[in-house]
This record gives sequence, structure tokens and C-alpha cells, in this order.
Amino acid sequence: MSERRERWARLRQRLWQPPRPHGEQPLQRDVGPLELFYDLVVVVLVGQAAHQLAGDLSWRGLAEFGAVFTLVWIAWLNGSLYHDLHGREDARSRTVLLAQLLALVPLGAFIPRAGDRGAVAFPVGAAVLFAVLALIWYLAGRPSEPRFRRSSLLFVAGTGACAVVLAATARLPPDARVTAWLLLDAAYLAGFSAMIGKAPPGLVVTSALIERFGLFIIIVLGETVVGVVDGLAHEPADALTIAVGLVAVVIGFGAWWTYFDFVGHRPPRPARASTVRWIITHLPFTAAVTAMGATMPSLVEHAHGGRTPAPLAWLLCAATALVLAAAMGIASSLQAWDDKRSLYRLLVRTCAVVAVLCPALAAARPAPLPIGLALVVLLAVPWSVAVTRRATWDVRP
Repeated sequence: MSERRERWARLRQRLWQPPRPHGEQPLQRDVGPLELFYDLVVVVLVGQAAHQLAGDLSWRGLAEFGAVFTLVWIAWLNGSLYHDLHGREDARSRTVLLAQLLALVPLGAFIPRAGDRGAVAFPVGAAVLFAVLALIWYLAGRPSEPRFRRSSLLFVAGTGACAVVLAATARLPPDARVTAWLLLDAAYLAGFSAMIGKAPPGLVVTSALIERFGLFIIIVLGETVVGVVDGLAHEPADALTIAVGLVAVVIGFGAWWTYFDFVGHRPPRPARASTVRWIITHLPFTAAVTAMGATMPSLVEHAHGGRTPAPLAWLLCAATALVLAAAMGIASSLQAWDDKRSLYRLLVRTCAVVAVLCPALAAARPAPLPIGLALVVLLAVPWSVAVTRRATWDVRP
């Protein structure tokens, strides 16, 4: 009986281990299927936000998209960092992830009516999600060393306060609610950046975390394909409509090319400021890619139009410009920037020129096929410049 109890105790210990202490996460590991499943569920919420934006290409629709998308991205960042810092391959870590999924799934169903008058389900659901996040971070931080405890409690307090504020916004009118969410997003990201910048010994960006960010970008890029397929499914299948859809896919492919050729799978500098910049700048890049996907159904729908509708043209071109600008923002935080300084400086100048041309293209508002082809050419310019640079000169720091 004694040996049996010992075996059960060892089994329980393996299945329900305490969270990994601060500073002990492995720097090199593979991303597991548990994390991929979590990312796929979060992208369902991203798709809901993109679908909502596609149906309301207005300033208010864009503001609501920005507020909701940023809340979802912050939640994804919380869950990803938690697993990278404290997660293990045991039943406890799976249960922690399941608790987040149980809060995320209903929240995805509430996104389409998040900003409607009298709709309280989304802010309450978001409050529940952030309360769950605060709880799991609190439980992970309790056994921390004293030097980590203060920053851990500050992070828990900030996340818990976010939950309280989200619940309070349920009583606000729609426009005030969206404004409150935008302010809350900005405050949370500012607090997160300040905490990471001062917390000892600073957040370490592991190989798994780099891979997670890249995989999340890939999955979000799938929204461009979903948007094209959705548009083609609701329109007559003629040559022009299909051509516009295929060009739209190439635009999404250009965003993939921009990220993974210039910044993907590359570590940031170990400095804290670079780490913060690397993390935070992924937010506008991911939001821009999602906005691209939101424009695709409408772009296909108006394939036969003489001019692209103004809201559609401006959103698509602005999202393309933001993809280029955010990619260079991420690049400035990389170790590779120091190794290939002349190449990246040339890319920054090139992307700045291309990003300025995007609003000019939006103002011209050509038909969907020409505007799509023009964006493909603009996205190809930085890559062509980089290839030419590497072929003709030695890359020196």
C-alpha cells in the first residue's frame, strides 16, 4: 500500500506540476500542438473582427475594429507569454489553456454586436477573460523570488483593473464604449511596456516565442484568402472577378513575403527597449494584415466598378502602408539590423517612399483590378531593392 501511494504521488506530481518559476523557461524549444490550438482559436476571434469591419467600412467601424482587435491581441499576448514563461507539458498547463478557451469562445460570438446599443455581452465576456488571465498570472507569481514578486503583482493588478474597467463599460453608450476601449488598450500597452522595461531581469524572447509570433502572422494572413473566397462565392464567376480575387491573394502573399524575408524568425536585441519594441510593433502589423483581409470581399464584389469605392481604397492602401511601416519598425529592434545595417537602412528608405505612394494610389481610386496590381508592384519594390542590393554589393554593418 505504501508503494502504491508513492506511485500515485509521483504520478500526480508529474501531471500537476507547479508553474515554471520566473527566469527558468528554456531558451530553445519547439512550439507544441497545445499552443497552436490556442492560436487557432484566437484567430477565430480575429476573423470575427475582420468580418465586422468588412461590413462597416467607416470611421466608426474602423475604431470599433481597432478597439476589439487590440483587446483580442492583448489577450493572445498574455496567454502566449504565460505559456512561454510558466507553462509545461502537463495537465495543469492544459487546464490553464482550457480555462482561457472557455472564456475566448463565447467572446468570439459576441464580437459582431460589440458596439451595438444595449449590447453588454462583449464587455462582460472580455472582463471575464481578463479576470481569468489575472488569476492564472497571480497563481504563477505567488512562488516567485522576491525580486520578481513586485513586477508580477503589478502586472496582475493591471490585468485585473482592465477586467473591472471592461465590465464598467457595459453601461456606456456605444460611441463612448468604443472610445473607452481604445483608451484602455493604450493604457494597458503603455503599462505593459513600462513594466517590461523595468522588471528584473527583463523579458527574454525565446526561440519558441519568435516562432509563435511568426505562426500567428501566418494564420492571420489566411484571413486574406478567406476574404477572397467569400467574395468569389457571392459573385458571378467571370474572368474579371476571378482576376481581381487572384490579385487580392497576391497582395496577401506580398505581406507574407515582406514579414518573413525582412523580420520573421529573427531575434530582437537583448536590450529591454528592443524587446518591448519587437513585441508591441507586431500589433499594428497584425492589425494591418487583418484589415487587408477585411477589404477582400468588397474588392471582389466591386470588380466590375469603374472606380474603387473610397472607403475600400483608403483602407486597403492604408493597411498596405502600415504593413511596410510596421515591418521596418520590427526590423529596427532586431540583432540582424546591427549585422546588416546598410541593407536595412536602404529598406527603410524604400519602404517609406512606397508607404507614401499608397495614399496617393487611394486618392486616385482606380478600378479594383488596377489598384490591386499597383499594390502588388508596390509591395514588390522593397524586396526587389533588397535582392538587387545583395546581388551587387557586399552587405556590411
